[in-house]
Amino acid sequence: MAKEVKTNAMRFLEKNKINYTFQTYQCDEFIDGVHCANALGQPLDETFKTLVSQGKTGNYYCFLIPVALELDLKKAAKSVGEKSVTLIHVKDITKITGYVRGGCTPIGMKKQFVTVIHESAENLPFFYISGGRIGTQIHLSPAELAKSINAKFEDIIL
Repeated sequence: MAKEVKTNAMRFLEKNKINYTFQTYQCDEFIDGVHCANALGQPLDETFKTLVSQGKTGNYYCFLIPVALELDLKKAAKSVGEKSVTLIHVKDITKITGYVRGGCTPIGMKKQFVTVIHESAENLPFFYISGGRIGTQIHLSPAELAKSINAKFEDIIL
């Protein structure tokens, strides 16, 4: 049997004693979060995508929102004290985060960025986020995740 390969995100969670489970799905290239959630039978409102942006100051930020919704850039900027934020270009994701498009997660990046999670996750017992590589989803407590990476919950969607 092949050895299971852990991602940086999984190693971070284990090091910080955060309970999680993971699911994998067959995927050779990027698919959007809605298709991923549907493939795994996950509720869309409990499956979150990670978006990375850059503020006017040059700082980078992570925003986690339900996969079927859109980030409100004005609310996002306000949540991190910036005048404005713009999403980073797809070609820059790996260079900035260490992850590839479709595998980006707020944990285990090259550098821990300020992270804001949409407020709808605050009262969920568990939610799904990317596991750090295409084809892997992590199921964990939003509260435990937020505590471990010093994230906050706010309204950041359209």
